[in-house]
Parts: sequence; C-alpha cells; structure tokens
Amino acid sequence: MSKNAAELEKAQSINEIAVDGFDHIEFYVGNALQACYYYHHGFGFDLVGYRGLETGDRTKVSYVLKQDHVYLILTGSLNATSDVAEHVHQHGDGVKAVGFRVRDAKGAYETAIARGAKCVGKPVEHKDEHGTFISASVQTYGQTVHTFVQRADYKGAFMPGFTAIHEKKGKSLGLAAIDHVVGNVEVDNLETWVKYYQDVFGFYVYQYFDASDISTQYSALVSKVMANKSASIKMPLNEPAEGKRKSQIQEYLDYYTAPGVQHIAIATRDIIATVGELRKRGIEFLTVPQSYYDELPARVGAIDEDLSKLAALGILVDRESDGYLLQIFTKPVQDRPTLFFEVIQRKGAKGFGKGNFQALFESIERDQAKRGNL
Repeated sequence: MSKNAAELEKAQSINEIAVDGFDHIEFYVGNALQACYYYHHGFGFDLVGYRGLETGDRTKVSYVLKQDHVYLILTGSLNATSDVAEHVHQHGDGVKAVGFRVRDAKGAYETAIARGAKCVGKPVEHKDEHGTFISASVQTYGQTVHTFVQRADYKGAFMPGFTAIHEKKGKSLGLAAIDHVVGNVEVDNLETWVKYYQDVFGFYVYQYFDASDISTQYSALVSKVMANKSASIKMPLNEPAEGKRKSQIQEYLDYYTAPGVQHIAIATRDIIATVGELRKRGIEFLTVPQSYYDELPARVGAIDEDLSKLAALGILVDRESDGYLLQIFTKPVQDRPTLFFEVIQRKGAKGFGKGNFQALFESIERDQAKRGNL
C-alpha cells in the first residue's frame, strides 16, 4: 500500500465533515475600493455584490467578485478600531477567510467544535427575498478562519445583506475554479496543523514533500497537502526548513507576522490565453531562465502546447503518471512580499508540479535577493 493510500485509509476511519468544495476567499484589505478595481480590471472578475454604508453597515465595506466558480470578497474597514483595521495593520492585505461549501453548516460547525476547533462565529441563518443562507466559522492557522457556507436554498447574488450589482461585468480571462489554497506555518508547527485537519475535518495527507524535494543551495521548505476524500478541497501546508539563508516561507512569516495563506491557485481551461491576457493587463509573474525550456522536452515528453509560447509567457510544465499540468505564479499582489496567485491548467495530472519546484524556488529566491531578504 502506498503512503498516500494508507493516509486515505486512516482518514476513512474518521467521520469526515462533508465539504463539497471551496465557496469563497475573503480578503481583509486597506482600501477595498481600489483592490476591487485591481481584481475587476486586472483579473477580469465581475463585481456582483456590495455591502457598506449604503446597505446599513457602519463598520466595514465589502465587494464581492465572481468569475465562473471563483468568488472573492474584498473587505475594508470604515474606522480605525475594527477587527478589519487591526488585521490590516498587523498583516497588510491578506486572506482572512477560506470558505467551505457544505450542505449542513450547523452540523459541520458542531462537529468541528466537538473535535477541538475554536469558535469564530456560531451558526447564523440569514434570510431575504432570495432565500436562506447559513454560515458559521472556526479558527485555523494564524488569524485565518474557515467559514462553513450553506447556500443551496439561496438564489441571490451572494448572501443577504449585500446589494446585487449587474452592470459591472469584467472581461473574463477564463479563470474557472479554486484549485487549492496554500498556507504557511512556523517552523516545527507543520505536524500540529496536519493533525488539526485530520482530527477536526477528517482530511488526509494527499501528498508530502520534504527538503530534498523543495530546496536550493540556500533554503528549503517542508510541505504536506491536506485534502478531503473527494479531493474537492486541497490545502497544502508549508513550514520553513533549515538552510544557509532565509526560506521564502520565513520571509512570508516575517512580513505577515503570523501564519497565513501564502497563495491561491485558480484553474483555467486555457492557460496560454489566460496568462497572455493577464500580462497585457500588467499582472507580473515570476520568471524562469531559457535553460528550463531547453531541458523541458526531455523531462516531460510530448505535450499539446507550443513550447515557444510557453517560454514566451514563462509557463511551467510538469508530467505525472496521470498526465501533465501547466502552472505559473504571480509576484506578490500587495506591498508586503506575502500573498500571490497561481494559475494552473491540469491535463490529467492531480499533483502539484513537483518537477517544477527547483525552478520555482530559484525564481522566488531571485526576487528575495532583490528585496534584500535572502
């Protein structure tokens, strides 16, 4: 039996909290209006919902953005003393909540609490003319939370309390769904959070990478991918590993000042078209040397895509037993060198581009060196 199969068999002995998939990602940001402009025009999201002073909220403002199955919420503070303002003061712009779509939010919450999760928000039923929406939240690493969302009986734009917006359509880039969400935790804390996802949610270790898989001559990391049994949720967790210089994970922790979401991977059906348009709109990506593409045919074999187009755009390729994947990573999308995005297209492959780790890590280190943080 393989290690992953053994982990899955172990997980099956635990009653998993039934999670259908990612529901949304909520960011706490310093200026929600300007962040909305960035994701609307740069990434092509539709603006579909708004909550703020005009809807009766006196402490915060939120914009809901949507592209296919991807929902982003951008939340800013309307005063200097709110939890949103404090979060941004401590961490800069970043992810506050990762939403899980469930069929029974109250049951998911009660199970998580019974298994040791810390309450952030008890189940609340929200109603308006569009139906009923139920949510509840529990703590995860750092100040990040998981929100259980039950929306099967709700037909509105996002949830009660938001005004629907219909005239702010973005120019879609083909971003289709959240593929995975990656978290960074402190050194020697990885196993604590692996056990948390196993015990609380019934997730299992989908894939494991150690310092021999993800390292350069200067730095390294250790990573375990947590997933539910259907793999509709995949949550890689990283911690720094000992090296000669500062790991990219430690750089994140230093500037975010806590564990948190490092990057969000969004799937597309045509990565060449998506990344080409993102670059035209000014979104910046990490770069890899031409030597990577010179060696690519021998490493991954025949692929459907034109290699010269991949090289021109900086798209990485990795092959696995079930197929191959294409991926690329943005530079940090805020002032602090913390959160970034991955664009990914899977052509049969179910993993995380292990063959690209060396090139990716070296690319990140080049940017770290420019920032004086390597």
